[in-house]
Amino acid sequence: MTDTVEMGKKPRNFNEAASSWDDEPRRVRLACEVAECVKKVVAVTGEMTVLDYGCGTGLVTLCLQPLVRSITGADLSEGMLEILRGKIVARGLTNVKAVLLDPDREISPAESFDLVVSSMTLHHVENVARLLADFHRVLRPGGVLAVADLDAEDGSFHGHGLAAAHSGFDRDRMRGMLEEAGFREIREVTAATIEKPDVRDTLRTYTVFLMTARK
Repeated sequence: MTDTVEMGKKPRNFNEAASSWDDEPRRVRLACEVAECVKKVVAVTGEMTVLDYGCGTGLVTLCLQPLVRSITGADLSEGMLEILRGKIVARGLTNVKAVLLDPDREISPAESFDLVVSSMTLHHVENVARLLADFHRVLRPGGVLAVADLDAEDGSFHGHGLAAAHSGFDRDRMRGMLEEAGFREIREVTAATIEKPDVRDTLRTYTVFLMTARK
């Protein structure tokens, strides 16, 4: 896991990006591919309560929604959640809710879940080990965690003056953090590939893994 704190770079403002977030076909395609991979790897059932952590505008959330009893989309960006709430109302969905996260607090201890999903979020989180422990805490016994994120890269993925907390993740290191958090039955697959220009506008291919683990 490599820190990417570089001079002149700053984190993305997700509130500002929210209104046009779904306009990027590559981003929508990635969310669909991750959701499809989750469906193949995890035995998703209609009895499940699900948390989509770092849900953004709900692209993954709404792909899983028809298959589960309920799903909570949680994010730090009010702007992103406003888009998701609009989709919930427009589609008349009754088993989805959008929750604003408090960056200084753990996930609500009042709730527990059968499945926790998080896609392309962990590389924005400074203390990943703490978050994985939090995921373990809110899962019910036997519950499953499914995290999708970038394989370790050279820091060029975000480009154009944008920074993330980590330049992707080494899979062995991620596996070790999951084990340290108390997870078992850890499995990994490549969920998707992303082609996009890097900081030099050279077309690059980045891979996204999906790692699942059971409490």
